[in-house]
Amino acid sequence: MSDPPGKSVALDAEARMEGKDEPIGNLFVVAAPSGGGKTSLVNALLARDPTIRLSVSYTTRAPRVGETDGVHYHFVDRARFDALQAAGEFLEHAHVHGNWYATSATWLKAQVEAGRDVLLEIDWQGAAQVRRLIPSAVHIFILPPSLELLQERLEKRGQDSAAVIALRLQAAKEEIRHCGEFDYVIINQDFDAAVDDLLAIVRASRLRAPQQRARHPALIRSLLAP
Repeated sequence: MSDPPGKSVALDAEARMEGKDEPIGNLFVVAAPSGGGKTSLVNALLARDPTIRLSVSYTTRAPRVGETDGVHYHFVDRARFDALQAAGEFLEHAHVHGNWYATSATWLKAQVEAGRDVLLEIDWQGAAQVRRLIPSAVHIFILPPSLELLQERLEKRGQDSAAVIALRLQAAKEEIRHCGEFDYVIINQDFDAAVDDLLAIVRASRLRAPQQRARHPALIRSLLAP
């Protein structure tokens, strides 16, 4: 005897909602051209939602004024970077503006599997690698309202020479061409509005069916019980 139609639908729903391979936490990947305001937006987001953990990347570049090892980046020399890469520590790595950057695979995997939401600041090259390795990650690209304003922001930072700024602007044009590869695009014209947009993406992502079924299995089973 075949099951009643209502029972088969419930069983199908229960099977879908009890998937065991989905990560409990979310991985948010945020990219932007240099000067796009990515770090300021991320810091504002973390201040409003401190449950999100920031992934601290490795880099071979020297610390800038005000940067702290282990907080902003893990600053390592090229020999240490190569050793970590050979040991399989990195989820992804990329060569950007003359320096190497990479993300810790072991730490990131442990955080997401434990149900924590993690945010990863990265460039478009690294984001492409993460996309292949972690398809469920949420990718967000930050756009400046204009290249003129982007140049103004780079100049106001006072960290680079005119020649370096020119190179960064040229690189920004290439980076912006990849914004269509991302799930969401935020135009950082009004800072507070951009922060609200970023927070909205985080909240919506937490309500995706895979995350809800991983976080609330008992509730879903009870609701689907015959």
